[in-house]
Amino acid sequence: MSEPAWVKSSYSGSEANCVEVAVRDRVLIRDTKDRPGPVLNFRTDTWREFTSQLKAQTVTFPDSTA
Repeated sequence: MSEPAWVKSSYSGSEANCVEVAVRDRVLIRDTKDRPGPVLNFRTDTWREFTSQLKAQTVTFPDSTA
């Protein structure tokens, strides 16, 4: 399989604190500073639901202090 076409986040500006996204049959996300490092891998429907919740500001995160 060929290398995915990675796209840098438009919100990153000139800073190195950003992510890159590639879309195939799944959504792939990686840290721009660590390109050979780990890649997050999401089903497209799961990613679509997550981003919809972010836009609607209805996403909830688990309490990390528990």
